[in-house]
Amino acid sequence: MKRVAGLELAGRQNGDDRQIGRGKLFLIYLDHAATTPTAPEARAAMEPYYDRRYGNASTPYEFGQKSKKAVEDARRTIADTLHVQPSEIYFTSGGTESDNWALKATMEAYSGFGRHMITTKIEHHAIGNTCEYLRKRGFEVTELSVDRDGRISLEQLEHAIRPDTVLISIMCANNEIGTIQDMKAIGEIAKRKGVLFHTDAVQAYGQIPIDVAGWNVDMLSASSHKFYGPKGCGFLYMKQGLRTESMIHGGAQESGRRAGTENVPGIVGMAKAAELSFQRMEETASRERYLRDRMIHHICTEIPGAYLVGSFDHRLPGNLNICFQGIEASNLVLLLDEEGICVSAGSACNSASAEPSHVLKAVGLSDAQAYACIRMTLGRDTSAAELQYTLRTLKRLVKTLKKG
Repeated sequence: MKRVAGLELAGRQNGDDRQIGRGKLFLIYLDHAATTPTAPEARAAMEPYYDRRYGNASTPYEFGQKSKKAVEDARRTIADTLHVQPSEIYFTSGGTESDNWALKATMEAYSGFGRHMITTKIEHHAIGNTCEYLRKRGFEVTELSVDRDGRISLEQLEHAIRPDTVLISIMCANNEIGTIQDMKAIGEIAKRKGVLFHTDAVQAYGQIPIDVAGWNVDMLSASSHKFYGPKGCGFLYMKQGLRTESMIHGGAQESGRRAGTENVPGIVGMAKAAELSFQRMEETASRERYLRDRMIHHICTEIPGAYLVGSFDHRLPGNLNICFQGIEASNLVLLLDEEGICVSAGSACNSASAEPSHVLKAVGLSDAQAYACIRMTLGRDTSAAELQYTLRTLKRLVKTLKKG
């Protein structure tokens, strides 16, 4: 095993490039914030519910009740990861639905008490666009600014709370720059002021410890495919006693609050993925953090004009967002793809937009700087050799783009 520029690298340095990269042999996937591969254990847990145990969980006979039991077992598993009651977990189609449900249902249910909510300027579009929907229906939304690291001012939050404020919705960790908010302090403010607190934890759940009780969280959104579970499945934690309404009407599924036939395979796979993520969290986070920090160091010292965007100290373990001044990130993403390396020029949900990232603008970047940023997000299986190859490729491509 060789040690090259601070990263452990197996095999040869340069002659091996085309075999480490796609070389049209395999991919280097550095976009785990967009989605993750489904864990083999999750796939195995799901498989019986596609054929041998395909019963509808809402039917009364034994064949269907086996599916019902699988759903309830999964609900307990998810609840245990958050140290909450199973009755407080509601299964959804993913983070977007969970966010929509938390905001729309809460604001409508509590509209007699107030019509104002608080969020931030760096939320995912599932929150931002839902806030626009609420504004059109007469609700008021205050968006908090963030500092260069992407963190809100607790003083500004406290001052933004009004007598008619119903809800605070602030994401735990940002999907683009990986910045983690001071969740305990935010929750303490919300509790002291008597305001409900929702967090979009889609990027955080399964990656970092979450303390629902200690953070005074009333609602929390998560999405299976971000923590090695299947796509099309997620959940919303809602604290017992909340007066939120249903968003999808029909049958009596999910305690009568979310109609629709249960996605039994997806729910089972999500629960297994969640269980594994929390079991492996400390080891995975430590490894990703080490590789991330070495990669940040080498990029920022070996590529002129490159610098980290967002907080270094309060950051998801596997997240790097780097500004390569003087280049177009969209061109770099395409060139990296030709080399077998998958990265993002922003969130996956915003990749078709010609506008600069609202997150990068919110942390103070100019349009030119925002267009020069790429996001790399590591996963469980990301290797030092893959990152070494990526570093060499980045150095070569950035130099080429600047010459052009």
